[in-house]
Amino acid sequence: MTVFDLALRSMRQNVKHYYLYFFALIFSLSLFFVFSSLQHDQQVQAMMDSSDKFLVAFQSAAILLFVIIVIFTVSSNQIFLRRRSREIGLYQLIGLSKGWVARYLVIENILLGFGALIAGIICGALVARLFVLILMKLLRLDGMPAIDFSLPAAFDTVIVFVLVVVITSVQIIYMICRSTLLNLFQADQQPDLSNQPPSIRASILTAIYALLGIVLLGYGYELSGRMVDEQLVLNSFLVLVSTIAGTYILFRVTIKWCFSWLRKRKNGHLGLYNSLSLAPLMHRMKGNANSLTLITVLSALTITLVTMAYSIYYSTENTVRMEMPYDFSFENRKMDAQSFITELEWEGINYSYLPIEALRTKGVILNPLDESSYIETNLLWLPAEQLQRTDKKLPVPSDGEAVEYSVTAYTAFDDSDFSKRYPTNIELITGGQTVSYPLKELVVANLVNSDISGNQILVSEHTLREIEDSMSSTAGYEKVLIDTYRILDKGDLALASSLYQKYNPDEHFTTDFYARYRQMIEISGLLIFIAAFLGLAFLASTGSILYFKQMTEAEQEKQSFKTLRQLGFDEKMIMKGIVRKQMVVFLLPLFMGVLHSIFAVKAASFIIISDITIPTIISIGAYAAIYFLFALFTLGYYRKIVKHAML
Repeated sequence: MTVFDLALRSMRQNVKHYYLYFFALIFSLSLFFVFSSLQHDQQVQAMMDSSDKFLVAFQSAAILLFVIIVIFTVSSNQIFLRRRSREIGLYQLIGLSKGWVARYLVIENILLGFGALIAGIICGALVARLFVLILMKLLRLDGMPAIDFSLPAAFDTVIVFVLVVVITSVQIIYMICRSTLLNLFQADQQPDLSNQPPSIRASILTAIYALLGIVLLGYGYELSGRMVDEQLVLNSFLVLVSTIAGTYILFRVTIKWCFSWLRKRKNGHLGLYNSLSLAPLMHRMKGNANSLTLITVLSALTITLVTMAYSIYYSTENTVRMEMPYDFSFENRKMDAQSFITELEWEGINYSYLPIEALRTKGVILNPLDESSYIETNLLWLPAEQLQRTDKKLPVPSDGEAVEYSVTAYTAFDDSDFSKRYPTNIELITGGQTVSYPLKELVVANLVNSDISGNQILVSEHTLREIEDSMSSTAGYEKVLIDTYRILDKGDLALASSLYQKYNPDEHFTTDFYARYRQMIEISGLLIFIAAFLGLAFLASTGSILYFKQMTEAEQEKQSFKTLRQLGFDEKMIMKGIVRKQMVVFLLPLFMGVLHSIFAVKAASFIIISDITIPTIISIGAYAAIYFLFALFTLGYYRKIVKHAML
């Protein structure tokens, strides 16, 4: 029998162990093929105005997906090599060389990967059009994509397959060359369950390390709440390092220390269910720290990525409306405004029209945090009484007072705590004298469309006339007539926008609500599309790695289940303890990942104006629901092992 024949036979015998790994690898390669297909699909690119952004987005996603595939295959391969260590040791024990064993395992790895490659390309080709349809729905585009097969995408997927095979083959060869027979035969044994108590010094050091993990996590969480300042990059790095380090120490030391403390309180009498759940976790937590930390970090990354992308997509219309409260506007272009009205009436489009008489002056908004900062800027003074005709809820400031409105306030300042900057004062210089107006607060919204230049300042009509009288002869003073329009029927917005484009002075900058909304939908639609499917890849990887780890532990605990059967315990009693264990194993990384993501989303929420509570709940709920499927698979595998031990 040749090495090739032996590899085929081994694959058939181990298919029950490989099926989920095989499925996850197919799933990852299918996703890569889909992303690559979209990257090369000319029809999809033609539907997009921002084709350059489209290509860059999917190229970046393809690179990240490749990284996910590599992490998954390397981690899974390491678990499988450990499970088969006794088999590898037997080959060497009967006289086969390390080179022969390495060649055998590499051939098996290539055959398994090649099968996943073929299946992945076929599955990817079958669902590629479905993904295009999903993307079109997200972008609110109409049409039906053509069904074709992308040869460039298949070629890219083959390259990824070759790279993955090379990396895992190097991993196999390295493991074979550095392992001794003794290590191979002991690799799949359970950890030392010795009850020898540690020394007092070791106990104190363990307690210090355990508390250090909690302190690092607390520091990372606390810093994330105030990281948005002039040292944003450094703060982000510190948050990342402290959170990952704290998570690792938590799994490696803290949890085991808590379990040991619990066992000490019970004087070692854990009982059946705790013996089947807490005791194995206590002794395996140190060895599982790396994988649990990886799963937690990937879970946090996935949830954060999906939540932020979905939040941006979910709030697109509201965000654009805050940026552009009116559908269309003209600044000091009376002829264009009248011509536009004529065209709207000609097309039978119902609208509401409001002219706003405003002022633009030069002035300084004082910064209480930096008294040396004295930068003169354009100020757009808007009368509250006129704006109330379209927004009855708009409050009118007291005479002599002002309120600033800016939708970009969160991104314009180094900090998001406006209470430190407001109230303040606005200073105007007229006739060599300085006139000061109290600026009460800052509201994150616009009063008029963002294409109207100047910081938008809301004042009463009386205050506006006062400023007009005092500033009319100064440099930079300008009367501004803003003609604003709102379309009453949303179905007419697209047509009205096409009519408005001929009046747009800058073809590279959208100055109406609908055009801006379409632009933002394209960007946010791409983000949620990429985030959702990369999230699936992350989820498949983390869930599979955890499942494979539990498969290995189930095999190692076979003898324990047989012993319990001899002592009179039945399947139901044993499974109850196992369910407890799996709840801890799956819930701990999920809980920590969710906790990490909540603080990460909160820290990054300054880039999203609207409320992100609902997108966050939906994203976490969807991730947790799919994640628990792997827990069910694990319990099913454990049940098979226990049933076999009961025979």
